[in-house]
Amino acid sequence: MAVGIFDSGLGGLTVLEAVRKRLPEVPFVYLADSAHAPYGVRTPDDIYALTKAAVARLWEEGCDLVILACNTASAAALRRIQEEGLPEGKRVLGVFVPLIEALTERDWGDNSPPREVAVKHVALFATPATVASRAFQRELAFRAIGVDVEAQACAGVVDAIEEGDMILAEALVRSHVEALKRKMPAPDAAVLGCTHYPLMEDAFQQALGPQVKVFSQAGLVAESLADYLDRHPDMLGAGRESRFLTTGDAAQVSDRATAFLRRKIAFEAA
Repeated sequence: MAVGIFDSGLGGLTVLEAVRKRLPEVPFVYLADSAHAPYGVRTPDDIYALTKAAVARLWEEGCDLVILACNTASAAALRRIQEEGLPEGKRVLGVFVPLIEALTERDWGDNSPPREVAVKHVALFATPATVASRAFQRELAFRAIGVDVEAQACAGVVDAIEEGDMILAEALVRSHVEALKRKMPAPDAAVLGCTHYPLMEDAFQQALGPQVKVFSQAGLVAESLADYLDRHPDMLGAGRESRFLTTGDAAQVSDRATAFLRRKIAFEAA
């Protein structure tokens, strides 16, 4: 009954922590493609190929449902993977839709036509590849009209977080927020479009100001997944144990993950 969680590195652990708390009875297999991280500066074809291979690896672990807990993979690879056809009984979901459903005040899985919403000016902070894909704007247009989105590519933030340099990460956040405000001085809401960024949520909020509502993904994805599994209980795969897998150096990734979550995490070689 395992569910797969995939990320290029450690950012998806923020999603994993939230879904574990929300669904404590479900085992999760987490796969970090640490050998090829970060994805945010790769080409769409590279991201697609790497994501497809990772999804196949999680299917091997008995995970019929795989969550791409990586906005870059969700933006650059998810639609292509879905459109080319999935094996019978397998599903791959991304992390954009739960965020947009919350932003547009929709119930989970509400696919009704787009409509006007309260939020009119949205700041999107994401990796360069996510920004270039315009996937967030595309998914938002399916659900809302009249919303202005200004995107800011946050180069360097993921690398700083992965290296544990939070002072540099905070400085970069402030710099990127200042750059965004030059283009959109008064956003109504801000979207943290990378699963690493919840670790910097306070820094984003402080730089943006208390009047800006900040949307972060982990809790939203957890609630959306719980709702999805209620509606599709057959998507709990055959896997029975939680595992942490990485394509990188398992000992090094384990040390970084332990520091990242402040609890002992032991990765195995994928």
